[in-house]
Amino acid sequence: MATGKDLFDDSTMTFGEHLEILRLHLIRALLGLSVCVIFTLIYGESLVRLIREPVDQALRRANFVKVKVEVEDNVKGFSLWEWFKHQVFPPDTSDANLPENAPLVTPEARRTISLELSAHELADQLHQALPGTYPVAPDELKEKKLILKAQSESFLQFRTGIEKIERPVTFNVQEAFVTYMKVSFVAGLILASPWVFYQLWLFVAAGLYPHERKYIYMYLPMSIGLFLGGVVFCFYAVLPVVLDFLLGFNARIELTAQIRISEWISFAIMLPLMFGLSFQLPLIMLFLAKINLFTVQHYLAQWRIAVMVIAVLSMLLTPTPDPMTMLMMMIPLLMLYGLGILLCIWTQAKTPVEIAT
Repeated sequence: MATGKDLFDDSTMTFGEHLEILRLHLIRALLGLSVCVIFTLIYGESLVRLIREPVDQALRRANFVKVKVEVEDNVKGFSLWEWFKHQVFPPDTSDANLPENAPLVTPEARRTISLELSAHELADQLHQALPGTYPVAPDELKEKKLILKAQSESFLQFRTGIEKIERPVTFNVQEAFVTYMKVSFVAGLILASPWVFYQLWLFVAAGLYPHERKYIYMYLPMSIGLFLGGVVFCFYAVLPVVLDFLLGFNARIELTAQIRISEWISFAIMLPLMFGLSFQLPLIMLFLAKINLFTVQHYLAQWRIAVMVIAVLSMLLTPTPDPMTMLMMMIPLLMLYGLGILLCIWTQAKTPVEIAT
């Protein structure tokens, strides 16, 4: 039966005043978002390069590892042990260890290749062609090498083609521009998120009691920290491992992976977002304990079910079907499950003191 009680009977503001405050804070949030998006549009190219960096590095590592595997490993199919060794002891692909004919910076150098010849074979060939002019090649030349520089426009075209293999690709002319706008908008939203959340918080805080605001001040920074921690962990720790695993699998079955930039951007945005949301697990556990839906004893007694639930969530939240991404999310979540139990115990220990004060 309806009681006739209005939602705003206990409020000092009318419904219209609430809407006016909501409109004011939304306008302020949108203005802040617009300024941040304009700023990120100016630096959009740098942002695209930043998001591309994990896949660019993974492609370079994959090409380097592929050469090593073809020379040193004749085992067919995917070898988890070989992949694991490359993760623990990655090959050094820095510029200092690149071969002498690696792509250089200047256009003139990019048209030049270095040819390594045996001095003995060259002298022997000259002797066979003109025996009256060139003597028999002496044996001491067998260990000597000659480096000859050769220049041609074809060498530049060849190097350009090789370098394109190590870059993401686009399948239509507007894809790069759409990707640029998408990255700029998402980066602007992230940059403006503290201001947007602050405006939303000012609206919500108007309807909360002082003791309710205390919990928001306590747990909101923790929530933001966990979210950002999940995003950073995914971008710098998970993505390189996942890319090495997937690209290494392509190399093992002799396939060349060409990564589409729009698909990579979506993946690079979605996966860190899922990690950031999943890292809220300790606060969710604390909230369920606060409303007496679960207790610390329940969390400890049902740990086996918790492991199964975390495994299922890790499988559903990761956008790729490979087991490596799932494990990279599942293992931190298991650690965060323990952190959630510790938070519940810590808040229970502080509750009597707060009541006494």
